[in-house]
Amino acid sequence: MGRPPRRLVTREGIMRAALALVDEEGPDALSASRVAKRLGVKGPSLYAYVSGRDEIVDGLHALIVAEMELADATGPWTGVIDRWARSYRAAFAAHPRAVPLIASRPVRVPAALEAYARAFDALRAAGWPEERLLPVVRSVEYFLIGSALDLDAHPEDGLHGEHLPAGLGPLRCAPPHHRELAFETGLAALIEGLRAKLAALRREPGGGTGRAAPPDAK
Repeated sequence: MGRPPRRLVTREGIMRAALALVDEEGPDALSASRVAKRLGVKGPSLYAYVSGRDEIVDGLHALIVAEMELADATGPWTGVIDRWARSYRAAFAAHPRAVPLIASRPVRVPAALEAYARAFDALRAAGWPEERLLPVVRSVEYFLIGSALDLDAHPEDGLHGEHLPAGLGPLRCAPPHHRELAFETGLAALIEGLRAKLAALRREPGGGTGRAAPPDAK
């Protein structure tokens, strides 16, 4: 009797197995041995393709970024930020359990770094000062991460005991679409606040940037 066919392992296959594992069982389940088991191989065989857990996290992050629509950075900067935020959240909504893993790692995924570069370019063209570019993008990112972390939570958790304070109706009776309402409310407020901040910077001596804002900056 011949040997059974050797199981084919690829780097992409490892990342897809890792993402499926996290989607199903949560971030704490991620390990090289658990991923290897899903692929039907021994744990050490993965190290021919990845260096360890951190690289696997970066790889599943790359898969999630690939699901985002980040290429369009044209038009007013507010529209760029709006599209970027919605695309990120849609991908996070498909993989909410992966968010804690991604949020705990520095961004190293090339496609994600390219998205940062396009966002910086759009803000720079709108007249944002160079030292404000990262804070603006980070402020949006922090909002998105917080929104994504809530996707796998339930507002009524922990509200079944005695001696709870009065006035918890909004938590006890949260509408099914409360997360979408919170996201829309927060994103609109964030963009409007950033728009006001840019206007205030332009009123400062030197216009905040030392150059006139382009006519299409909004």
